[in-house]
Formats: sequence, C-alpha cells, structure tokens
Amino acid sequence: MGKIVAGMASSHAFALSDPNQWDEGRQRNRQMYARRSGVEPPEHPQIAEETDEVVQARYTRIRDGFAHLRRKLEALRPDVLVFVGDDQNENFTESNLPQVAIYLGNDFIARSRDRASEPAGYRCDPELAHAILDASIDADIDMASVRSFPDDVLLAHAFGPVLRMVDPDARIPVVPVFVNAIHVPAPSARRCYHYGQVIRRAVEQLGGDKRVAVYASGGLSHFTAGYPWAHYDGPFGYGSISEDFDRAIVGKMAAGEGSTLAELTNDEIIGNGEIELRSWAAMLGAIGDTRPELLVYEPFYRGIMGMAVGSWDLQA
Repeated sequence: MGKIVAGMASSHAFALSDPNQWDEGRQRNRQMYARRSGVEPPEHPQIAEETDEVVQARYTRIRDGFAHLRRKLEALRPDVLVFVGDDQNENFTESNLPQVAIYLGNDFIARSRDRASEPAGYRCDPELAHAILDASIDADIDMASVRSFPDDVLLAHAFGPVLRMVDPDARIPVVPVFVNAIHVPAPSARRCYHYGQVIRRAVEQLGGDKRVAVYASGGLSHFTAGYPWAHYDGPFGYGSISEDFDRAIVGKMAAGEGSTLAELTNDEIIGNGEIELRSWAAMLGAIGDTRPELLVYEPFYRGIMGMAVGSWDLQA
C-alpha cells in the first residue's frame, strides 16, 4: 500500500521574494486594487513600524523555513508530491469554475502569471491522480478533472513559484489539486479537511509502496487586491492582517490539533483574511493530527500578509 510520509505548507507570493522587493510589489497590488475599486487604498499604518533591519531579521525565519522544506524533500525523496493550491482567475474563471479539481496529465510547464521567472517543466503521476479522482467520486466529492492546459502551461502563482522554491530541479513528480479560495461560495474548511482524508485513503489503497508528500500553498491572513471584498463585511481594510486569529490557528497546529481547523466556519475564514487556509485544511486532513517538526509564523505589513511555513514528518 502507498503511504503519506510528510506534510508541508507555506505561504506564497510575497513570501517567496526578498523583503527589498516588497514595497514595489505592494504598490503594484495597490494599483490593482484601485483599478478594480476605483479608489487607491491607503497604506497600512503599521508599515511605518517595519524598518529594513527588523523585517530582514524576522524574514530570516521564513527564508530558513523554505530552506528546511528543500532539504526535507531532498532527504525524503518522495515518489510523488500532491500539491494543493488555489487558482486566482489564472486557469479557471467564473465561466468555468470548479470548487475542487485535479490534473490528470503526464506533465506540465509551470509559469507564474507575471511571467517574471523562467518556466519549468514538471512530471506528473497520472496513476495517483486517477486514484484520487476515483476515491473522490466514491466519497461523493464532485471532483472536476483536467486532462490538459493550453500549451501544457499551468499558469498559477500558487504552484510554479513555490515548486521552483522547494524543488528547483523538478526531481519529484507532482499531482496538482486545485481548491477554490477567492470565489464565493467556496468550500468549507470541513469539506477541505475531508478532501485531504480522501487523498490519504486513495494513497493507502494504491498497490506497491509509493511514498507521498502533501504540500499546501497559500495563506495565512491577508487582505489584498484579489480579496472577495464584495462578500466581506468587517473591520479589516486593505493590507490588514488578522494576527490574533493567525496565532490561534498556528497554536492549534503546533499542538498537533490540526483537525480543529475543520471547525472553522466560512464566515470566520472570510472575516479574517484566511481564504487560502482551505489548502492547509486539505493537507492537514491528509496527514491527521500530528505535531509539526517546524512551524514558523511572521506577520509582515510591508509584505501584506501573515507568512507561515510548516513541515510535518510522518515517518518519525
């Protein structure tokens, strides 16, 4: 039978770049917000408290976290990486929008939407992808399937840039799983946790001894230009971070109580900037309640998000 040997999770976007690039990136994001709303948002007041020296010192924990994930994948050498992330009008739009989908192809070219980085080619594992699809349908999950992308390009910032960070040589085959985050209505945390449990079931029902790692891309709290503002009614504005909520979530995961994330309501998710937490919930469903070997969190207002990196070793 197959076996899940590790869980991993991280923020993406600004978390992947050096802090000296954040100010420029934030201005582009503010301009995107202005184009969509007609009003340019003010800068968050806590940005003034984040000096270069303080930010660089705290960001070291995030940078070291990604380095840990790279080393972990190099040491574990899993046979496949099930990679869970959201899509923000890159491959799917409201004209054709699955709540959850899986890619069944043999390979893909990863490219970010800003096209700033070189595209990278990744192999896939169609056998595991089909097993997850079959297990999902059997579990009454209406999992959509994707057999190809135009020109074989997977255009999503939640996938390509993170894969290049943690597996730069593209040595590990990937099974991309998409979970809707920015379009309302979106899956509940409980349903996403259930997705993960079904992924685990599919892995364990495989013949052979395939070793699988599950990676969640996205989060934590952030209120940026792409946030579903039309459905948000609360005190946070552009550039805010729900730090207390983030820290409560991180505390539960650190205690090995990841299943408690399944209890979050959609109102709590959207009210605290946690729309991409759905990917983490799916990963946690796949690995079950276990303490992480690494879990770091830092809120950065210059980087407009609460950044986190986590690693769970299921072999210990």
